[in-house]
Amino acid sequence: MADTVDVLAIAAHRDDVELTCGGTLAKAVRAGHRVGILDLTQGESGTRGDASTRAAEAERAAKALGVHLRFNAGLPDAHLENNEASRLKVVTLIRQTRPRVVILPFPVGRHPDHRIASELGRDACYLAGLAKYGGQGEPHRPFKVLYALAYREDPVKPSFVVDISDCFDIKMAAIRCYASQFDGAKAAGEIHPTGLDLYELIRIQSAHYGSLIRTPYGEPFFCHETLEVQDVLQLGVQSL
Repeated sequence: MADTVDVLAIAAHRDDVELTCGGTLAKAVRAGHRVGILDLTQGESGTRGDASTRAAEAERAAKALGVHLRFNAGLPDAHLENNEASRLKVVTLIRQTRPRVVILPFPVGRHPDHRIASELGRDACYLAGLAKYGGQGEPHRPFKVLYALAYREDPVKPSFVVDISDCFDIKMAAIRCYASQFDGAKAAGEIHPTGLDLYELIRIQSAHYGSLIRTPYGEPFFCHETLEVQDVLQLGVQSL
């Protein structure tokens, strides 16, 4: 099907996935995987810009990343709820796209929509696999649910970090598509101001995550389950 993807990133607002996992999405595209983005709201309540401006920016950012599909659920910005109507809408889109991997926001965040998007996305991933739940499409449950951990300093270590060194410039090009949100900004989302330009803050943070795996740039992720290793001789990151 034309709408199916291997990886689906779900977030509350246009620009969220670019900030937290844009390099990972670009890397997946480069590896030959089909990649999609589901923005839950149109960002109409944001202080900067408006819904139509952000829609155009999101389209340009999707082209920069090379993703195959970008959807918008049209849920209310700053009023996101994990309710039955929202779950049905997201379940239908998960069944339509049938991803193997879903990337969600980390379930802790400053913006209420980020926290609720995480909960809503996880519930929808489970419910989409129930044949009798309702909603449109054939049942489908993603194999893996990951949480983008970027910019969080909660007492939880990343389960793993993706090396995005070769795709860092693509990530930044996608982020720069959101001029209405980021040009001249000192903070965004979970990125706290330090007095530096936002784009430089993103570079510094990405370099920090990369340093955890001894690479120039990285993006951190968390998952609840223990990860499997088949061959300890293939483990990366030198210990000493």
